[in-house]
Amino acid sequence: MIWQMHGAIIQSMKRILYNRATRVLIITNALILLSAAMLGPFYAVFVEKIGGDILEAGTAFGIFAFVAGIATLVSSRFADTVTRDERILSLGYLLVGIGFFAYLFVGSVRELFLVQILIGLGEAIYAPAFDKLFSQHLTIMKMARQWGAWEANYYFMLGLGAVIGGMIINYFGFSVMFIIMGALSLTSSVYLYYLPKEVLKSKVNE
Repeated sequence: MIWQMHGAIIQSMKRILYNRATRVLIITNALILLSAAMLGPFYAVFVEKIGGDILEAGTAFGIFAFVAGIATLVSSRFADTVTRDERILSLGYLLVGIGFFAYLFVGSVRELFLVQILIGLGEAIYAPAFDKLFSQHLTIMKMARQWGAWEANYYFMLGLGAVIGGMIINYFGFSVMFIIMGALSLTSSVYLYYLPKEVLKSKVNE
């Protein structure tokens, strides 16, 4: 049932995002969103599992958010100067993926803080590059619909990730989920790295 709904969502996205570049960006970003969403609702449970409490769970997330926010201000300036934005996007996804794999080795709250910094940096690197690329391939008369498709994709992945994450943790545990999260992120990173540059080449909005 879940996969049938997901298939219907993908078909609807294709009708809105007829541009190949925007489809590539949405799909690769969806894997990152899905990965993060798998852990999201169960984050506090994981923190408790490694000996932390609610306060430390909040602090860990706060560290991620502040690092991502500050680093984004820097990376966004750099994103305006590069021509191969897909490589920057790939790097950001790579760091996020490494961060997800690093959860496997987290045994204390202090180690968790370090991983949160790494993931925050990864997100700060890829977010401005994604926004720039996505904006460059929008169609002027369909901008709201195409950005709406990304927003919808975010919520769909949020819901799908929560369900899948809960199932994986329940039947296989956190370690298996972290491996899947990292693998999905690295899939997006590698795909974008080897993607022919013509696919995401900048163009004037039509």
